[in-house]
Amino acid sequence: MSDADAAQAPGFDWSWRWFLEGVRQALTGPAFYVSISLMGVGSLARAAGFPVGAAVLSTILVWAGPGQLLFFGAVIAKTAPPAIALAVSLSSVRLLPMCLSVLPMLREKRTPLPVLFAAAHFIAVTVWAESLRRLPDIERPVRLPFFFGLATTCLTLTSFSTALGYWLMGSLPPPLGAGMMMLSPIYFLATTARSARSGADWLAMLFGAVLAPVMVTFVGGGFDLLALALVGGGGAWFAGYLARRTS
Repeated sequence: MSDADAAQAPGFDWSWRWFLEGVRQALTGPAFYVSISLMGVGSLARAAGFPVGAAVLSTILVWAGPGQLLFFGAVIAKTAPPAIALAVSLSSVRLLPMCLSVLPMLREKRTPLPVLFAAAHFIAVTVWAESLRRLPDIERPVRLPFFFGLATTCLTLTSFSTALGYWLMGSLPPPLGAGMMMLSPIYFLATTARSARSGADWLAMLFGAVLAPVMVTFVGGGFDLLALALVGGGGAWFAGYLARRTS
């Protein structure tokens, strides 16, 4: 069935051509960056006494580097299990604004709700940034297969890199391991800057850079990014709104 026929067919549309395009786009850089940056998760899991399978499973099920690092680090620190569960849950609050910004770009009237739930699981920093940059230029009926191609490739390679890090990171110098963990946020910042389309976008990044230490200090608890999005992003939007009204 051609893409044109699929777009007219009832029910959930799918295009393997656009799925493979998502795979190709992921392999141009994003999947490798996030894979390298999460190799440290495998190392930390090994230090916490977990088997390699548990480290890989954490990547597949959690798919959020900070949450995984928080979990294994808390286990090493012998934190109480209820406190670990609460801390990891709170750290995941930062993903809510990302889901709310990407899912409307993927949803159509005929899109089944379980498919959107599945898509929400794959939304993390790298996939979110790449989705915001690439999805607006793709026709809506084929956005979901493209998204799943992109996201599953990132998740698959990162699962392998978690296992690789489990065995290799213990032999690397600590500064090198820390530097590899910084690749993901650096790539995220560069992608966000490349995706900026207006002065309000740049202002939002400026507000984020200035207010981030304040939010971490005075909010924390996993809610710092959510508060930063509301204050910094909301402030940038309002400044852009005023600029449009006065122009």
